[in-house]
Amino acid sequence: MNFSVIKSETIFHGKVFDVKVDEIEYNGSQNKSFRQVAVHPGGAVVVPVKDDGKIILISQYRYPHNKVVLELPAGKLEKGEDPLDCATRELTEETGYTSKNISKLGKIFTTPGFCDEVLHIYLAKDLTAGNHAREEGEEGMEIFELSLDEIDKKIKSGEIVDAKTISGIYMYKLDSGY
Repeated sequence: MNFSVIKSETIFHGKVFDVKVDEIEYNGSQNKSFRQVAVHPGGAVVVPVKDDGKIILISQYRYPHNKVVLELPAGKLEKGEDPLDCATRELTEETGYTSKNISKLGKIFTTPGFCDEVLHIYLAKDLTAGNHAREEGEEGMEIFELSLDEIDKKIKSGEIVDAKTISGIYMYKLDSGY
């Protein structure tokens, strides 16, 4: 790193994320600058694959874009929570499915230019249907079962624009040799 942090201050504490401002100085100069960072606890994303190869996605209203978005099940990590536990919880909460066969595919930095959020992406196989336990704001979710070809078409057409979903599907394809 070619800079030092002179001062760091959290200027906003929110329910989902905090905002901090760092004053930095570049090494070997008197040039100072500021960096604003959205501090996020991270989350987990699940690629639930049924025995027939179809992938379960959910539709969810996303306030910042004022749109219903087709995406993989996912959720925010609770303080100190293991991402695998979060993935397991979100799979059941949002879809009603459970799995004893969940493995990590990888992780992504969602918006590294201004946010420290890391999403851990998991593959869930050998699914067992059950009842969902949706949280506030998730009541209108719908579940969709789509083949990889159908998902590819929806990505290409712009029907699927969610970055974590596109990343999760790509990681699944790499893992499965598709």
